[in-house]
Amino acid sequence: MLRPVDNFNAALSSSLLTLRNWVGLACVLLLSGCATFAPNPPQDQSNICEIFREQPTWYDYARDSQEKWGTPIATQMAFIQQESSFKSHIRPDRKYYLGFIPGPRPSSAKGYAQAQDPVWGEYREQAGSLFARRTSMKHATDFIGWYNHRSQQQAGIPLTNPEHLYYAYHEGAGGYRRGTYQSKPQVINAARQIVARTNRYQSQLNACEAEFQCRRFYQVWPFCRS
Repeated sequence: MLRPVDNFNAALSSSLLTLRNWVGLACVLLLSGCATFAPNPPQDQSNICEIFREQPTWYDYARDSQEKWGTPIATQMAFIQQESSFKSHIRPDRKYYLGFIPGPRPSSAKGYAQAQDPVWGEYREQAGSLFARRTSMKHATDFIGWYNHRSQQQAGIPLTNPEHLYYAYHEGAGGYRRGTYQSKPQVINAARQIVARTNRYQSQLNACEAEFQCRRFYQVWPFCRS
């Protein structure tokens, strides 16, 4: 027959085990970046108006980045579509050995803008915050604006030139100046796709942007941004 102290110890052990299980589950959810709660990618990614109709706050974020850093909204969204197809938690696929043994990822790129660890660290120190997340559209648009502004300063690329901004985005300012992209057909093809997408997005945005300006009850003309 168990003594009272034995019953107490058994109950305590059971409670601690349950607590550890809950803590472990919480850690798993935290480390996963709460991907379950991230917005789904837009259904029609060929039309920036439809993208912003699904996610109107994305327009606000891109507009803030444009005003802060100078990269046009259409260019920012074209970059993000090219890099991640608007998937918040996407990462490069792992290499598998023997078809089933997971190996390392080819890079540390992550999130909407596919920013890698070193440059994301620079962004957080210089322009963002310690709480900036690559899985946040707000921080992704700000990062792209910051990076392109830096490319303009370091390599003299106009913010109206999405093709060469993308070369510098992919290769870095040093690689861009050395012309490393010229031997990379995939990068050249991606940059050309970004140019076409930027032009299409800009044309579409010209026709629908007023829909996203002054849309809140407290945004009253002429004080709202139009």
